[in-house]
Amino acid sequence: MNLVVFSHKLLWRSSASPSGFATDGGFAIQMQAISELFDNTTIVTSVAKAPHTQGEVFIKGHNIKVYPLDTLRGSDLSRKLSFMPWFVKNYFIIRRLIKEADGVHTPIPGDIGTIGMIMAYKMKKPLFVRYCGDWFTQNTRTKRFIKGFMEAHGGGRNVMLATGGAAEPPSKTNAAIKWIFSTSLKDSEIRALRQRTHHFDRGQPRFIIAATRQEKEKGTDKALKALGLLKNKYPGFSFDVLGTGSYLPVLKVLAKELGIEANVNFHGKVSHDMVVRLMQSADILLYPTASEGFPKVVFEAMACGLPVITNPVSVLPQLIAQGGGVLLENDGPQYIADAISLIVDNTSTYDKMQECAFKTAGSLSLESWRDTIGGYLEEAWGKLRND
Repeated sequence: MNLVVFSHKLLWRSSASPSGFATDGGFAIQMQAISELFDNTTIVTSVAKAPHTQGEVFIKGHNIKVYPLDTLRGSDLSRKLSFMPWFVKNYFIIRRLIKEADGVHTPIPGDIGTIGMIMAYKMKKPLFVRYCGDWFTQNTRTKRFIKGFMEAHGGGRNVMLATGGAAEPPSKTNAAIKWIFSTSLKDSEIRALRQRTHHFDRGQPRFIIAATRQEKEKGTDKALKALGLLKNKYPGFSFDVLGTGSYLPVLKVLAKELGIEANVNFHGKVSHDMVVRLMQSADILLYPTASEGFPKVVFEAMACGLPVITNPVSVLPQLIAQGGGVLLENDGPQYIADAISLIVDNTSTYDKMQECAFKTAGSLSLESWRDTIGGYLEEAWGKLRND
């Protein structure tokens, strides 16, 4: 079976990559896993003219290739204004690729994925839609449209999955929509991370927060303020802040105002491997986020044995349910500081949370993710691979 994937994820050319293309983040890792389900997989997306070598991850997998489209430039309004000319130019290419495919996959939200989703449906192709944002927060017309589309057309040959998790199903109106977790670590990697030998020095606790984009809703400012309250109690602490974003300058100023700038390391954008290495040397993940889909960073932290301090949003209550951290009743700085003290000051509490974190992560491997998706697709589409 031949799968075509329409995505907004920006790629670039890389002579070292088996496919000739690379990107950053977990997209390439997940596409490799999905390609193992099919005879052939083609990724259709924008390709930048210049490479972005920092954090580069190769696009590779089972008979996987990339069909490059011109880059959609700009963001927000400028990107929207440039989208129509881009679509007119590429319409017949997209139409031909859908026509030649046996099935179409669209990770969304994203403009290219949304167009692929609509055109595949109109052309009556088997459709696999994976919503990767916060399913419960539909704060734009596009997101509301996508959710409505999935609820209206999910079922039969249209497999609709919402990234996240909750006690209740994703949709009250369409039971065919299912939850799917997100991950980027293989079972062998999870087992290897469990063998880490890092020693937790309670006199110098090391905290970490990671986000694709450091924006206000991620709560890093609240974590900084909490650590400001604890600077006299734990004078040797360190705090690694990973990720870039528009809020990063504000956070740097805040760290200075709180008198903890010497304790805080702003790493900016780092590779996936570096994220994992930094987590292996950390003790606790601080993640007081206000909105989430399925945060891979929380899963990766738990795979490294880190207790997680976070808010009860999206799938996070389910991830912490086994005891791998603290769910905040209130994400004010004092509440975060109290949760930190609870973990740091009690050896048995930390050890129990660490073991629970390992246990939770062990059930969320990349192979399990792939096979769960494969089960849904085979039920709807039939046999996916001939070999």
